[in-house]
Amino acid sequence: MTWLITGGAGYIGAHVVRAMTEAGERTVVYDDLSTGVAERLPEDVPLVVGSTLDGERLARTLADHEVTGVVHLAAKKQVGESVDLPLHYYRQNVEGLRVLLEAVTEAGVPSFVFSSSAAVYGMPDTALVGDLVTEQTPCAPMSPYGETKLAGEWLVRATGRATGLSTASLRYFNVAGAASPDLADAGVFNLIPMVFEKLTENAPPRIFGDDYPTPDGTCVRDYIHVVDLAEAHVAAARALQAAPGRDLTLNIGRGEGVSVREMIDGINALTGYDRPPTVTPRRPGDPARVVASADRAAAELGWKAKHDVQDMITSAWEGWIRLHPEAARG
Repeated sequence: MTWLITGGAGYIGAHVVRAMTEAGERTVVYDDLSTGVAERLPEDVPLVVGSTLDGERLARTLADHEVTGVVHLAAKKQVGESVDLPLHYYRQNVEGLRVLLEAVTEAGVPSFVFSSSAAVYGMPDTALVGDLVTEQTPCAPMSPYGETKLAGEWLVRATGRATGLSTASLRYFNVAGAASPDLADAGVFNLIPMVFEKLTENAPPRIFGDDYPTPDGTCVRDYIHVVDLAEAHVAAARALQAAPGRDLTLNIGRGEGVSVREMIDGINALTGYDRPPTVTPRRPGDPARVVASADRAAAELGWKAKHDVQDMITSAWEGWIRLHPEAARG
């Protein structure tokens, strides 16, 4: 099989490419390089530079590389930006997916793995300790980004039912860490790099609200190491290959909650900084607790996360130091 990885030069995409190639799968990357970095890719993995809105280029790529499966990660993914630019997000994430699926079905490609998000759940009513978000939890996205991911799931599922395309939609929770420093996330959009940035600036990290109904009053989230996430893609790809006609929707998380305060304390301890956080008002729309049930992924894929939060912080910090050597202490 040859797998086309759209968005394969991005942070998550490059890890998926590495995991797929290490598992013995042939891969080709399709990326517009708007945020991706070509240097992240192994030298023997072909790169086609193009947009998912370019149906002709997609069709040529599928044919030229004899693609037999697609892992679709290419998307715009910043929640705040999506609020300001909803038309842009719907065009890139939904129309781009439609164009890609059209090319895929016309080419007779049998398997399709879709990068979804826990953002489809919005603010689930799971504030109590022990409550987990399952795939049956009602979806009520609170941003255009989350809406595009839910609409993408609908489109993928409908296409599969109409054409026989085997599909899997993977709902990522909070992705962190790196397989190696050169593959680390260079963006500052998630909690761990946001804390790193504040510490590098010799400023206190921020906690947005400490009066939530959680054990320490701060929001609780499920964090998944990007290496585990990449391996979940390998497992999903092989599950579709082994059983044509499947239609999977799966949470990809650890099933363990970590509070914002616990994460900041862990980062302080590992980095050698000792900057107590400052508490600011809540951000609108932040749910108190969102922790995945990953039981279905284990049952359907035989997959389970192996890395803990310490691994995530350590590997992310090594990548941060590579990009910001001035942050190193001692």
